[in-house]
Amino acid sequence: MAAPLARAPRAAGRADHGRHPGRRGGGGDDPMRDLHTTDSVTASRDDARAQAALRSDWMPYVPASSSPFAPAGVDPADLTWAETVAPGGYAHRVLARGSRLRLDDPTGDACAHLLLYDAEAPGERLNVADTVKIPWQAYLGEGSPLLSGDGRILASIVEDTSGHHDALCGTSTDALNERRYGSGAPEGPTPSGRSLLVKAAAKHGLTRRDLPPSVSLFQGVRVEEDGGLRPTGSAGPGTHVTLVAEMPLLVLVADVPHPLDPRPDHVVGPLRIHAWRGSPTGPADARFHASPELTRAYLNSIDRCEARGNR
Repeated sequence: MAAPLARAPRAAGRADHGRHPGRRGGGGDDPMRDLHTTDSVTASRDDARAQAALRSDWMPYVPASSSPFAPAGVDPADLTWAETVAPGGYAHRVLARGSRLRLDDPTGDACAHLLLYDAEAPGERLNVADTVKIPWQAYLGEGSPLLSGDGRILASIVEDTSGHHDALCGTSTDALNERRYGSGAPEGPTPSGRSLLVKAAAKHGLTRRDLPPSVSLFQGVRVEEDGGLRPTGSAGPGTHVTLVAEMPLLVLVADVPHPLDPRPDHVVGPLRIHAWRGSPTGPADARFHASPELTRAYLNSIDRCEARGNR
């Protein structure tokens, strides 16, 4: 039988100078650690429970009806998702068909990199090429559909007070952020949009290979006469975009600078998200008949949902 391992002696410089009794960690060099009493299981439990009363500027609101930023005219009791996404953060949620999804840019610096999937069969997902090609739209705005590669509308933009969006460039990558900021790691201060979307996708059993190109909201791009891409920035603070889920949706969103943002620093503001119950687009809605292509795409979505019993 092997001899028991001897306890290693305390390393030089690791004496308890300045350590508070009953507190974890060194004294003056880590004041945040000294705010927590964790010298026993019960103390750790009480300390953890005490954090429930704390509030952050960036957090999900549970229940959603407790959001301090519920959109005007929306009954808080109807909210199914309410969250403020931190700059450089991400969010994800499954929404029922017909849900309204509103994204707000309170500071003028948010950039929502959005991916949508059929929540019941995520192999069907946002296809930005078809989103641009089928409805003959290079630029997103009110009335624009977001299509899958199967000719179905996943969501429709029904309100837009920004007008600064992009369906051409996708989101930032680790390689881009490493060149511009030194790192694109999701745990660091300058995460790439793709690295955050990978984390969001993993929450729903999806992998990196399941991430198609995304659309960007609140930071615009225009195509010049010579084919070059020109960033137009934001429309300023206080704008919002509202979408209707035309099918049950898995929503992934990352809030990071646009890849063409000309500013040298990793500048991005918070993003507010709210969703509430509603109805999908139907034949009584004007956008249903806006063009032959849209009518066919809406019919395709309805046909798929009715076959599955989605209401």
